[in-house]
Amino acid sequence: MMVGTRFPTSPVAIVRSFSRNRSLIWQMTKREVIGRYRGSLMGILWSFLNPIFMLAVYTFVFSYVFKSRWGASTSDSKTEFAILLFTGLIIHGLFSECVNRAPSLILGNVNYVKKVVFPLEVLPWVAMGATVFHTGVSILVLLTFYFSINLSLPWTLVFLPLLLFPLVLLTMGLSWFLASLGVYLRDVGQIIGLVSTSMLFLSPVFYPVSALPPEYRPLLHLNPLTFMIEQAREVMIWGRMPDWQGLAIYTACSLAVAWAGFFWFQKTRRGFADVL
Repeated sequence: MMVGTRFPTSPVAIVRSFSRNRSLIWQMTKREVIGRYRGSLMGILWSFLNPIFMLAVYTFVFSYVFKSRWGASTSDSKTEFAILLFTGLIIHGLFSECVNRAPSLILGNVNYVKKVVFPLEVLPWVAMGATVFHTGVSILVLLTFYFSINLSLPWTLVFLPLLLFPLVLLTMGLSWFLASLGVYLRDVGQIIGLVSTSMLFLSPVFYPVSALPPEYRPLLHLNPLTFMIEQAREVMIWGRMPDWQGLAIYTACSLAVAWAGFFWFQKTRRGFADVL
């Protein structure tokens, strides 16, 4: 039934697919978010309570129990480490939640595979939409906490969407690739879980890059999350301008990864029905 069907693979096809199916993506994303809390007493309120609880735990454990300090910081603030840690976790969470789900996206929606007219390429967009919602809630909680302590917010926050855009593109490219690969190789889901956990500790979430010996710092920068985590802290916490040159290079690489992942997905999707 899928034999002979051609699916567009150009970079323009990504934009056209998103634009053409934006209503479907919105409806499925909304169902995804609401469905996660269906049946619970407080419903979607849990999306706010979870990050509030986690931020409170991080603040207590790292600021009062371990009395952690960020790198060589001499600040007496008992919340600085928790804020910086939570910022890194938000960026890592946006990436890891999508790539961890990607290998099972097609496997968990077999009924859509049998429908030739259903645009399977939107499934990673739906997963990303739900993740962006929860990321936005976590950012709101963090900024509210930051404001309650400092009574101000850095104006450089306006650049945060610009920073997250290339990260979303990079994650989407990997999600398309992994969603397809997961159909043919079921072990991918287990492997990606290990990789994303490793990336948590091999990126500057719990420590600054400066904490490493100089000879090891280039290795840390091979992690695609390192640049984003550092830049997010620059604009959200330190009130500094983004690294425009680095951001331009990162965006170009993200566009290439997004197109490569989409290309792979479109080229391999013809075999989904046969495997499933």
